[in-house]
Amino acid sequence: MILDASCELEFNAPAETALHLMLRPRSGIAQWVSREQYTLHPLPMISEFTDSLGNLCQRTVMGPGDFSIKCQCRVNTFDEIDVDYSAWYMPPQYLPDAVIQFLLPSRYCPSDTLGDLAEEITEGKSPGYGQCEAIRAWIHEHIKYEYGQSNASTTAADTAQTKVGVCRDFAHLGISLCRALNIPARMVVGYLYRLEPMDLHAWFEAYVGGRWYTFDATQSHPRGNRIAIAFGRDAADVALVTQFGPVTMKSMKVTVEAAPE
Repeated sequence: MILDASCELEFNAPAETALHLMLRPRSGIAQWVSREQYTLHPLPMISEFTDSLGNLCQRTVMGPGDFSIKCQCRVNTFDEIDVDYSAWYMPPQYLPDAVIQFLLPSRYCPSDTLGDLAEEITEGKSPGYGQCEAIRAWIHEHIKYEYGQSNASTTAADTAQTKVGVCRDFAHLGISLCRALNIPARMVVGYLYRLEPMDLHAWFEAYVGGRWYTFDATQSHPRGNRIAIAFGRDAADVALVTQFGPVTMKSMKVTVEAAPE
């Protein structure tokens, strides 16, 4: 399906403030960006670079006063995500160099503290994809999706204890449980068609069978029509807007619609 997606943000800053932005999707195996418009008002000086994780990033300075950012894109997406229960577990010594970092504990994913839970959830499951799917299914069944019960400091260990959170928390827990089994896992943020309520979304990917597979514990069954914007070890790597000063977000509007034929 070809999707039209947009994210509109409005801010206010009391003084000039440096911003790091990560709002532009890039073409890849599962998506092709055919059209894009990126608008900042008032128009500042801006530069772009690719970070160490392959994400498109922009640097600018905005303010003082009100300013807005709008990113629109048309992307050809897969209607279904790949599912392969035969995808095997890859021991760390055989992993590509670039994947090793996704085995390590990170700020929101203290995987070294969740080994017992990971073993319990995946007991009897086939090493590799089967373990990852067992983790996804367990989170979907046992963690309640609810706004206002977690915050910017909530870790996967907190979510495992409270058993409540939002998509960010679901992804962090899935990542941590996979890493606890020595399966590389990373966070993805982007758009999901027909997400209710509509917002930017987060899920996780696990590296098994020599490639990355998508897992989304907020959903009851595999769903495609996703647009990935950024990839990282956890939420600290994939913040779509990072401000280096006192900036207030006044509003945010996200849309994802089927493109007209």
